[in-house]
Amino acid sequence: MTYNAEVQFKFDATWTPTYSSSFSDDDFIPEEHYLITAPAADLNAKQYFKLFEKFMLCVGMCPASIRSGAMSLVFNDWVSEEEQRKVCKEYEITMDEDLEDKFKEWKVRDEEIAKLVKGPMGTALTDEELTNLEEGK
Repeated sequence: MTYNAEVQFKFDATWTPTYSSSFSDDDFIPEEHYLITAPAADLNAKQYFKLFEKFMLCVGMCPASIRSGAMSLVFNDWVSEEEQRKVCKEYEITMDEDLEDKFKEWKVRDEEIAKLVKGPMGTALTDEELTNLEEGK
């Protein structure tokens, strides 16, 4: 048995000039028709989103708005925090709630680095010594 599937995104727009507008008629395209098709038998979720992104670009959406819309599917009140954290881990992003803890970690790390840079007996290390220290030698 053969399975065939196709997904289509279709956009039709017409514009009728009023001749009383301040724009000249050559500023607008009177008709636009977009039909985007793709074989859908084996598309995964990321491929569907990529396809829909192309469609949204065709109809004039801003790339930043598209990204914001996609992220709103993950980071909204109806998605559990556990699921949101999975996405954060997958894409190596930090949730606002975790920034204070990250800041504390960075502060401790920066203090440790400052102590190491100072060197023994309060003397400053040379660049070569710093490089060796960073490389673990």
